[in-house]
Amino acid sequence: MTRTSRAPLDYLPAAESFHDPLRADAHQPEKARAVVIPFGLEASVSYGSGTAAGPAALLAASHQLELYDEELRREAYLDYGIAAIREPVLAKPLGAALGQLSAIVEQVLDEGRFPFVIGGEHSLTAGAINPFAASYKDLVVLQFDAHADLRDGYLGEKYSHAAAMRRVLDHPHVELVSVGIRAISKEEADFADAHRDRVHIYWGKDQARWDIEAIAAHLRGRPIYVTFDIDGLDGAVMPATGTPTPGGLSYLHALAILKRAAEVGTIVGADLVELAPIPGFHIYDYTAAALAYKIMSYALSGTGPR
Repeated sequence: MTRTSRAPLDYLPAAESFHDPLRADAHQPEKARAVVIPFGLEASVSYGSGTAAGPAALLAASHQLELYDEELRREAYLDYGIAAIREPVLAKPLGAALGQLSAIVEQVLDEGRFPFVIGGEHSLTAGAINPFAASYKDLVVLQFDAHADLRDGYLGEKYSHAAAMRRVLDHPHVELVSVGIRAISKEEADFADAHRDRVHIYWGKDQARWDIEAIAAHLRGRPIYVTFDIDGLDGAVMPATGTPTPGGLSYLHALAILKRAAEVGTIVGADLVELAPIPGFHIYDYTAAALAYKIMSYALSGTGPR
């Protein structure tokens, strides 16, 4: 499909969209700057399953969020507007689904808007990143994750969730800043060591000694794509994921890094992946929804009161 023959975005009605269905912009999705893209891809998970249900659970939980942000001291969404599109019927095989997502993200970017993809497994980042890599020659990817995801394929699948950041780095001008890593193979460690000019890892074990300004130095003055694997949060905070891992970030520590990223650079798009809902435990879906709202607000509304 050429750009001139694209179908218009298929918006969800307010009752099914992101955040409060009664908010002021709920019935004007075409005017929203932030476009939430549900993409429940689950094709290469290797431990716990359920991430295909992540987008629906996050959207449902988002209806319980307060519009007012106590940190920013305003209803932040009013500065930018939020819409969500209907989740497409996912193409197969995995490579085709990634191409499908690339096309959707490209359309949102071409309209001058902010794509926010909710997954779904982390492999989707390999599709979402393509339009950004084509548009921004000094792009840096800020990854929150328990796992390095730097394998060059896993179990025979080049686009496995375990290879998501390796596929991102197939774009030779893209740099990677990884925060919270605490599970890595020797293959991945060797790759990271060999590419220290492009891969900057902040290990989970060292987080008590992290200097946020050192992280920010890699981001300063640059376009930033945020990819947030929900297992970047500590397993005690976020067990609703396929591979919950101890030693991760607190919710507030993650927000502090995101806030500083938005202050020193420009967040141009994001994804939030690997939520695998646990029936009856709404707190985890709510946490993911709150995190999504924060990322959009830091990127599009600002990081402090006015």
